[in-house]
Amino acid sequence: MTQENETQTEVGHDEHEPRADLSDLQDMVDDLIVHLHEAKNVPLSSNAMVDREMFLGMLEKIRADLPDELRAARWMVREREAFIARTNEKARDLINNARKEADELVSESSIVAEAVEEANILVRRAEGEARLLRLETEDEIEKKLQRVEVILNEVVEQIQTARDELHQARPKPPEVPI
Repeated sequence: MTQENETQTEVGHDEHEPRADLSDLQDMVDDLIVHLHEAKNVPLSSNAMVDREMFLGMLEKIRADLPDELRAARWMVREREAFIARTNEKARDLINNARKEADELVSESSIVAEAVEEANILVRRAEGEARLLRLETEDEIEKKLQRVEVILNEVVEQIQTARDELHQARPKPPEVPI
């Protein structure tokens, strides 16, 4: 890691600086792991001496850059719910309009049978269109949520790997003679 990068990391996240993508985050975690592996041991201990400010800065940057995926997932869920609500409202309007039209047709005695049949067709068509629209919407949202889930799983795996490596570096406690 260059001194310029260390300085940027120590200062924190600049408002004008673009957020890191997944590979940048992985690189930062990899840098932390390498730094930890290369850190000098504290005399008479298996602890390592690390640059606290650099570590904290990088960890804060990682934390600042992660929530976009989470916010995007929450936004997609809210958008899905709003879209489904709008779709349901449109479906209700279609059904209400179809029923009103059916009522008007039924009121004319000479075409009662035709009116009932056409009203039923309109209602079924409206319900079918609403169902199709809802299913298409749910499929699209599901694809986006799966993509976000894959990204989040990758991040979690990277964090778990880093934690596992950190824990493997821990020394065993000294045996105390009894």
